[in-house]
Amino acid sequence: MDNSSPILSTSTVLLLLVAFYGFTLYMAMRIRRRKENADAYMTAGNGVGFGIAAASMTATWIWASSMYASATSGYTYGISGPIHYGLWGAFMILFIYPFGRRIRQVAPKAHTLAEVMRARHGSSSQLLLAGSNVVGSLISLMSNLVAGGALIALFSPLSFVQGVLAVATGVLLYTFWSGFRASALTDFMQVMVMMLLVGIIIPIIFFSAGFPSAFETGAGNLTAEQSNFFSSEAFMHQGAPYIAAVLAYAIGNQTIAQRLFAVREDLIKPTFITATIGYAGMVIGVGMIGVLALYLGMEPLDGDSNNIIPQMAADYLPTVLVALFLIMIIGALSSTADSDLSALSSIVMADIYGQNIASRGKARPKVMLFVGRVTMIVATTAAVVLAGLQLDILDMLVFVGALWGALVFPVIASFYWEKITNLSFVVAVLSALAVFIPVRFDWVPLEITLFAFTIDVLAAVGVGVVLGLMAFGFFGLRAGKITGVLATLLTLPFALGSLHEYTVLSASLVAYSVSTLIVLAMCLRNNRSFDFSTVQQRVGNFDDDDAAQDEKPGIEPVGAPAGAAGKEK
Repeated sequence: MDNSSPILSTSTVLLLLVAFYGFTLYMAMRIRRRKENADAYMTAGNGVGFGIAAASMTATWIWASSMYASATSGYTYGISGPIHYGLWGAFMILFIYPFGRRIRQVAPKAHTLAEVMRARHGSSSQLLLAGSNVVGSLISLMSNLVAGGALIALFSPLSFVQGVLAVATGVLLYTFWSGFRASALTDFMQVMVMMLLVGIIIPIIFFSAGFPSAFETGAGNLTAEQSNFFSSEAFMHQGAPYIAAVLAYAIGNQTIAQRLFAVREDLIKPTFITATIGYAGMVIGVGMIGVLALYLGMEPLDGDSNNIIPQMAADYLPTVLVALFLIMIIGALSSTADSDLSALSSIVMADIYGQNIASRGKARPKVMLFVGRVTMIVATTAAVVLAGLQLDILDMLVFVGALWGALVFPVIASFYWEKITNLSFVVAVLSALAVFIPVRFDWVPLEITLFAFTIDVLAAVGVGVVLGLMAFGFFGLRAGKITGVLATLLTLPFALGSLHEYTVLSASLVAYSVSTLIVLAMCLRNNRSFDFSTVQQRVGNFDDDDAAQDEKPGIEPVGAPAGAAGKEK
């Protein structure tokens, strides 16, 4: 690829962007209501149907970073790379639904997980979860703008900054008007486009590059580990850290929780199963482009592995399909960027204004809508500024996911265990973060045997926590306990003396284990029990009865009776 002569002209790229974002803006304006409703702006009235919900979940989980990181994994680790990236990411979508059904049972009309944590514990737990989501969503939004700016700069004479501004403006325009409703409805369109183009573009790239003979002639470009489908290097550096990270994403991420609260309660299981299959197929398929690049011996432009997919597209696609490829990636990153904006607006609307700034039970829906829209503008501006840093996308994904790992056990336990307290929640999360950060950034002197040994033991416990939670979600408490204990005992012999060498993985696992051990230590002897039925009385719609009846959900005509107007006892 000759970067000195862009494939697409400035006018062509601008026309594509105007057409894409113009159509999405038109769709958003079509669902805008004369009497705006704060609850519909955040969760579309809790009545989104199967098709929209499944497409929205798939599109939100598939973003530019997913595609780029999957291809990078394929280029770095060989054919097992995209499998580890896409398969475990898909399974994490699947693991949401058993916990999701319990969450909706406890708080059917909630808008954010943090809002439920306030009803369960208090404002400190709420703000911890809300704060982590603000940081995570800002990083996610920034990553998508970086990917969009880099892609536009690579294919056209437009600069990186101009590309970032174009994408940021387009996403903000159509999401600003209708919030989550616009995000979910445009997600449906975007995922349909992605599926169509992936089915066309990937086969063309493969056959243009000489598939299948390229996999025979290029085998010499691979190392022994890259040639091994069961590569331990790929699992320890890619698969295992991603299992830990995306489980945290599934539980702690407001963009996922928002869709959980929006979909009809009886459709949670089929929605997440469908999204699991859709995500796996598309992300693993795109990741194979990285594998092909490895076999071809291609060197990433400027040494940046994020350029692998654009390079392959530029080298092996005709100009017309390059233009369609650009729209595919722009659609992928836009579907997640608008979800980040919707998540951020919901957090500020419900958690910061609705339950902490406004007097208890006196939040005004019109003010909430104003606050939500201002939040989108501020968040977009901040993300544009941060995009100039051009940080490594995959590193940021794993870091944020691991950061959320400190919250996973306390959050899940809060929906099942009557004994967990506000103090234990806060102490566990802060302690886990205090241990995670020095381990993650190699501030711990591992040459001292005691420190290395401690990290290995905690990481082994973290393996038990992760696998135990997964088993608990599907098979119940007894299965979860047995799986957790066995996984820890089986991991210990392999972990001691070696697991601390895998910094990303061990830091993630330590975050899980420390938060879990502290919660258990502080709550096992607690004799007080929480009544989960009170959550529904404390978490509900912010709009009054009349407004709720005037405003039907903006996506599917399913009624949404008003709840407790966000009041607390």
